[in-house]
Amino acid sequence: MSSRLQHIGILFCLFLLLASCGSSDSGFQLQGRFRNLDQGEFYIYDAEKGWKDTITVRDGRFSYQTGLKDTTILTLVFPNFSELPIFAQSGVQAAIEGDASQLRKVEVKGSEANEEMTAFRLRTNQLTPPEALAAAEEFIGDHPDSPVSFYLLKHYFIQSSPPDYLKAARFCRRLLDASPENGVLVRLQKQLSMLAATAVDSLLPHFAATDMNGRKVSDSLLRSPVNVVLAWASWNAESRGMLRKLNSMKKKHPGKIAVVSICLDANSHDSRETFRRDSITWPNICTGDMWHTPLMQTMGLATVPAITVADKQGKILERNLPNVQELEDKLGKLLSEE
Repeated sequence: MSSRLQHIGILFCLFLLLASCGSSDSGFQLQGRFRNLDQGEFYIYDAEKGWKDTITVRDGRFSYQTGLKDTTILTLVFPNFSELPIFAQSGVQAAIEGDASQLRKVEVKGSEANEEMTAFRLRTNQLTPPEALAAAEEFIGDHPDSPVSFYLLKHYFIQSSPPDYLKAARFCRRLLDASPENGVLVRLQKQLSMLAATAVDSLLPHFAATDMNGRKVSDSLLRSPVNVVLAWASWNAESRGMLRKLNSMKKKHPGKIAVVSICLDANSHDSRETFRRDSITWPNICTGDMWHTPLMQTMGLATVPAITVADKQGKILERNLPNVQELEDKLGKLLSEE
């Protein structure tokens, strides 16, 4: 009898262990429901860690789960390439609900950060850009310990055109005062100090690196009439668009444009496939270090996409062009002046 009880006890312990491993506390869950959408696929990616995944929608619904240790900002990419930030946290189940024909009004619930971000988005949908900027400043000032403030800092003051690095640095210090152990903020503060050193009208910094094919790369390659350094990632649609546009313009203007690109993927597989498929031949650096890639630090690049344009003397003419059209317009203007 004691042997049987012992056997039952072992099975009970195994049951508890398996139940614990399958618990929602071990990861983040995201449920979604969309009206006016029967089937489809969304991308979801983590810009800090450099991974992406695919979410499949069936009958207007989807379910997604991933393991996490810390609060992470994920980005959901809709079929029209609009993006929605999702604040993911281990043990949290978030829910998205809305009309697929009105994605700007989609609501995310399930945690304080997601509900704060939803309230901010819905409010600023009705504001002018200067009013939305002022609202972001106010939110950061009032909530320096919120992950939403980190997102707003990057979105409104670093990824904007033109970026405001001085104000971004000031807000970053405020966020660090509230969360001094936050490694992402510490890294951003270092990047912002490098951004100031590589501002418009300064000179391209000297650098040396090795591309994904083992070739040596240095700033000496950037001596054409127009020179571009682009940070991109396979999980970011806008940066892939810039990559294709640069390739098209480079072929259209042989000898006029030099490019060095930095891929922030966790490995070089996707970037190799992209370069092969699109017949891109310029040096592409993909170390697998993602945001810690040394050349990102040297160039003071802190976003994806991130772009630096310089003339043949190495003078920086433009930073952080926000989209493909502005990239094409700027390079077209520079080439016409040659």
